[in-house]
Amino acid sequence: MSSSSSSSALLLMAALLLSCGAMGSTARHLEEKAPHFPAVPELPLHPELPELPKPELPPPLPELPRPVVPELPPHPAVPELPPLPKPELPPHPVVPEMLPHPVVPEVPHYPAVPGFPKHGLPPKPELPPLPTAELPPEHEVHDPEPETKQP
Repeated sequence: MSSSSSSSALLLMAALLLSCGAMGSTARHLEEKAPHFPAVPELPLHPELPELPKPELPPPLPELPRPVVPELPPHPAVPELPPLPKPELPPHPVVPEMLPHPVVPEVPHYPAVPGFPKHGLPPKPELPPLPTAELPPEHEVHDPEPETKQP
């Protein structure tokens, strides 16, 4: 296997070397056969243009006459009213003193009404007490002690 891969690598290298050499010689042949164009003669400089004259400003517009606004008559004077008398307020009503809070009479204590049985529902059965969770007994775990070297 290694001999076939090395021979294929050598063959590839040889093909690349030959193609590079062929391309170099082809480029050289093309450069030799390419026609040489004559040098472009220098063109004369552009003639300088004379400065353009500045445009003349248009004549100013004549002022238009303003229309005459007729004077308005003065506003009619508002007659002054005599000051209004202050209204007399009645005296503040006196708040009567609070009467003492009435004593609430005691209500006699009635005995509690016994509950009546409900005929439509069966009696509620009593449930046994919930079991307590039992944990398995704990085993004592001893870590193995490393062996010590005895002299």
